[in-house]
Amino acid sequence: QVQVVESGGGLVQPGGSLRLSCAASGSIFTIFTMGWYRRAPGKQRELVALIAGDTTNYAESVKGRFTISRDNAKNTVYLQINSLKTEDRAVYYCNAALLTVSRIRKVYWGQGTQVTVSS
Repeated sequence: QVQVVESGGGLVQPGGSLRLSCAASGSIFTIFTMGWYRRAPGKQRELVALIAGDTTNYAESVKGRFTISRDNAKNTVYLQINSLKTEDRAVYYCNAALLTVSRIRKVYWGQGTQVTVSS
C-alpha cells in the first residue's frame, strides 16, 4: 500500500510565498517521477510542475515563480511558490509515478492541499 500526502497550503496575500511538501510512503520500490498539479474551482486539473531525476518541467504560467525539488531519500517532493497571484488559487495535488515493491507500475495521487491567495 502506498500513500501520498501533501502539506503546506494556506492563505497568502498576493505576492507572498508558500512551500508545499509531498511525501510518498509505503511499499515503494522506486519512484520515477513526482509532480504537482492543481485544480481551481470549475476548472480541470492542470500540470504545474514535474520532476524526474534532474529534469524538471513547468507550466508556462508558473515559470520563474515556482520551483520543484526532490529529496529522494525521503521520497518527498517540494514546490516553492513565490510571487503568488490570485489566479494561483487552487487545490494543489501531488502525483507520484512509481514501481511498487511487487514491481507494479502505478500512479498515486494525494488528497490535495488548498492554496488561497487573497488580500
